[in-house]
Amino acid sequence: MNWEPVIGLEIHVQLATNSKIFSGASTAFGAPPNAQACVIDLGLPGVLPVLNEEAVAMAIKFGLAIGAQINLNSIFDRKNYFYPDLPKGYQISQFETPVVGQGQILLDMEDGTTRKIGITRAHLEEDAGKSIHDLFPGQTGIDLNRTGTPLLEIVSEPDLRTAAEAATYFKQIQTLVRCLKICDGNLAQGSMRCDANVSVRPSGNSQLGQRTEIKNINSFRFVERAINFEIQRHIEILESGADIERETRLYDPERDETRAMRGKEMSEDYRYFPDPDLLPLKINQSFVDQLAKELPELPQARRLRYESELNLNPQDAAWLSEDADIAQYFDQVVMASSNAKLSANWVMGELSAHLNKDDIEIHSSPVTPEQLGTLIQRLEDQTLSSKTAKALFEALWSQAGQIDDLIETMGLRQLNDHDALAGIIEQIMNDNPAQLEQLRNGKDKLMGFFVGQVMQKTKGKANPQQVNALIRSKL
Repeated sequence: MNWEPVIGLEIHVQLATNSKIFSGASTAFGAPPNAQACVIDLGLPGVLPVLNEEAVAMAIKFGLAIGAQINLNSIFDRKNYFYPDLPKGYQISQFETPVVGQGQILLDMEDGTTRKIGITRAHLEEDAGKSIHDLFPGQTGIDLNRTGTPLLEIVSEPDLRTAAEAATYFKQIQTLVRCLKICDGNLAQGSMRCDANVSVRPSGNSQLGQRTEIKNINSFRFVERAINFEIQRHIEILESGADIERETRLYDPERDETRAMRGKEMSEDYRYFPDPDLLPLKINQSFVDQLAKELPELPQARRLRYESELNLNPQDAAWLSEDADIAQYFDQVVMASSNAKLSANWVMGELSAHLNKDDIEIHSSPVTPEQLGTLIQRLEDQTLSSKTAKALFEALWSQAGQIDDLIETMGLRQLNDHDALAGIIEQIMNDNPAQLEQLRNGKDKLMGFFVGQVMQKTKGKANPQQVNALIRSKL
């Protein structure tokens, strides 16, 4: 039988607020265990939560970016369950009336097509603490620093059909929240993680199969591998005549398998009810309108602009539009150089390589966009060759200085003197009569030999195009 996977993701995005969603405790990463859990986070008797307005604003920005319904009236609920890292015995979340209602993401596929992936809702909630199972032999440690950290849970419709699509969707959400600056998107630090709901059904069948949930996946690669494993597990169970058990599972990347964690709760098991300590949230339309004006250019719009206005190919446009900081840097380089293609090549090539090598972000680049733009101008006006341009970039990376001053002090100006180059070529031809004869007889590969000799003689300063032309004229 042919089987069709049906996949939905619940992505938990840690909002980039300085303090928690209902308290003034810090959300900074890396503090000692339990150093950032205040009495409100712990739910001690007599304390009351106070909603963080910035978390609401960030949720609305996301909703506007996906064309979602913004609910001007929403409610916070208590989601009741008992676990050692949930000190209150309940989590403050949203259930029936979240801030962000239905919306959609246009998913860019590798074949150039797009697919609409529905978003059911995006609701605000507080994070739980963290259970640490591998630090104390035979015991579990509880770190409550994350307790009360603001989360936006983005729930998709079951519109994804392959593990690769799910990973692409996860990555596209990361790109979007980074662009909106509502989350740093750091998967390793837990700023984003997702739960995957997976089921399979016979191809052509509209009825959904029994699903399982894979909990807390924090890597694009692991999302794909975990879902693929779970799809195959479902198929093998169903083809053996057995039934799928509704359960929550964990993915073990070392064994590349999912394992049962617990039975999957239904929503009624959580006994949701409105939190009596929090008033209903009423949002003014003027507040939403102001946030809409503050939205940056979104990644898909930016990619289309790069293709249509700058004539970049789809691959380069997608790469450059993926990260908002890289896109801003690139736009400034283009403004300084007036050459989009060369700017793209240098940002994706030399600049990216140096950033990776030194493990720094683009906003910390020693080479400013204006400097890189001027360097590209000097390439275009043939002041620099490709080789000397790279030497200049290395100098700019390690020291401050003006482009034109460094060109002169480092002796990087390209040699364009016709008579001087002609004399050098004449000498090299006289010194290599055998190679010259072979070149005259049609062995065109030897053109590279003579150009290389000239470049070596001039220490890379000769204009390669001019050298080629002069050699051919002498032949």
